[in-house]
Amino acid sequence: MPPKSPNFDTAIDRIATQCIAVRMRLLNRVITSIYDKALRPAQVKISQLNVLVAAAKLQLARPQDICRILQLDASTLSRNLERMKTRDWIQIVPGPDARTQPFRLAPAGRRLLQRALPLWERAQTEAAAILQKKGFANLAAKSRKPLA
Repeated sequence: MPPKSPNFDTAIDRIATQCIAVRMRLLNRVITSIYDKALRPAQVKISQLNVLVAAAKLQLARPQDICRILQLDASTLSRNLERMKTRDWIQIVPGPDARTQPFRLAPAGRRLLQRALPLWERAQTEAAAILQKKGFANLAAKSRKPLA
């Protein structure tokens, strides 16, 4: 194994302490956990809530539209839709092409959104405070996963 050079060590230290991509991934996890924790009493995750909100806005949602709007992988959306269907949060709308399976917000999904709104508001305030107060400088402390 070749000896490490000072330039290599410096570069590694710089990536470990300054990589924006890693910091954004950590930030995503921190912010998601704030919302998921706040929404726990409603028994919904922020990823599911966002699909329900998109379905409410579209009124008749096609999976490919939700994937495009929320930048989701089709398999991720499919798993979430199955869970939401089981909980009666969405209704599948029969159509000529069974592969597209359009869906809409069900009455139980509407009630869930109404229950979740104040919980979401609390999470939104907390997330905004973290980002506005210290931004990226606060990220390592909040994530509890420092790279260096």
